[in-house]
Amino acid sequence: MYSWKDCIFLTKDGQAHFILKNLTLEDHCFCTIIGQNGSGKTLFAKSICGELKNTSGTVPESISVANISFEKQMEFIEEDFNRRNSDTESDLVGYTPMEMFLRVNEDKRVISSLCETLHFSYALNRSYHKLSSGEGRKALIIEALLKNPELIVLDSPFDGLDVKTREDLQQMLIDIYNQGKSIVVTVNRFDEISPMCQKLGLIMDKELVKFGDKDEILNNSEVKQLTHYEKLPKIYSLPEVPEDCRDTLDRSIPIAVLKDVTVQYEDHVILNRLNWTINPYEHWQISGPNGCGKSTLLSLITGDNPQGYSNDLTLFGIRRGSGETIWDIKKHIGYVSPSFHLDYRVSCSIINVILSGYFDTIGLYEQPGDKKISLALQWLKILGLKEQANNSFKSLSYGQQRLVLIVRALVKQPPLLILDEPLQGLDSLSRELVRRFVEFLMKNGETQILFVSHHADDAPRGITHHLVFKDNGTRTFDVEIK
Repeated sequence: MYSWKDCIFLTKDGQAHFILKNLTLEDHCFCTIIGQNGSGKTLFAKSICGELKNTSGTVPESISVANISFEKQMEFIEEDFNRRNSDTESDLVGYTPMEMFLRVNEDKRVISSLCETLHFSYALNRSYHKLSSGEGRKALIIEALLKNPELIVLDSPFDGLDVKTREDLQQMLIDIYNQGKSIVVTVNRFDEISPMCQKLGLIMDKELVKFGDKDEILNNSEVKQLTHYEKLPKIYSLPEVPEDCRDTLDRSIPIAVLKDVTVQYEDHVILNRLNWTINPYEHWQISGPNGCGKSTLLSLITGDNPQGYSNDLTLFGIRRGSGETIWDIKKHIGYVSPSFHLDYRVSCSIINVILSGYFDTIGLYEQPGDKKISLALQWLKILGLKEQANNSFKSLSYGQQRLVLIVRALVKQPPLLILDEPLQGLDSLSRELVRRFVEFLMKNGETQILFVSHHADDAPRGITHHLVFKDNGTRTFDVEIK
């Protein structure tokens, strides 16, 4: 049994706290924690894992615990980046998942079993930085489970995982629970609550305010309000686009034309002779399992994939490799993705992240002027973050950060808006708010959408076409266009 009583926890910088008045976890329990973005779910996870400083109250003397979170993923990516770019030891490969796993458990049979369960065996010897966001999350989950802890704490573990992997992870957690382990999971979606869950907790304003039997808490009025869409603002208009940011692209030409495009790394074919055209006024949904090639395809459209030069690829009417600059492509695109979120590591204020969208930069390096500042504040007011405008971007929760990055992609209302898993980490109300933003642009503007999600019901209303990656059983994928 683990008990916390009258506890106040502080982050290392003292800028955030979490209150845990009374919590008891049985020796063998399965608990789920819910709450809005910014309520403190991650702080709760870090508190019970002993990662925050306890300034008062009583805590368990010692717990063998593993914590899996978005922050852990960011920390590992930073570690891997530093290793690959070290002045003393350049390592182009960086960490591989197998190397990660062997650091915590040398039993290859156990590693193999976990990898098979989460369909990860094929990626064991790939470079971590070449994995998709969902694959990277799988690797961290497996690494944590290899530590064989008494208490397993998973902070939004299902984010970024495809349908099959989410089902497999749910079953894996049930199996681990049945082996006598205790499990605590924070979730943003009610359908991610395990049928095995016994206790449910509600977090509000960085405090655990409700904790009890699952069915009792689900019927609580405060919990039901987490899905009350009437609390959201009606979207009758969006902040205008500054004159100098309005795109003059000819909207009668296709956004992209791909002819017999092939992308291959060593002997692994990602895209095989793909033919695809994004015609004017088409809105596309792209779907497929983790690692199928969705991010590779998007990197061709954004101009970031060097193999675009060796293929017949035309973007915004410009043939790739005809002397264009990367700016000639990116100036027409608004973009957000899990990998972009992970890469947004600069230290800046929340409002400066919004303002950077007007300049297509990571961080703000130009004077934006009063007009752009006023518009950025209008966006933050819609998000309910205006009063925090000058706070650090890193002070926000993962979900709040994602909302800000989505708005950053929207501010110029570009010809092409690429939303790669944009709703990952968002609570129910935030997901609906983003859908309303996007649907307004689709209906009232000239922005075309490429929308990627592992949740079919996340797609905004108005999608006209669908590109689907289908596994043919050989770890290469066929593409079906509807």
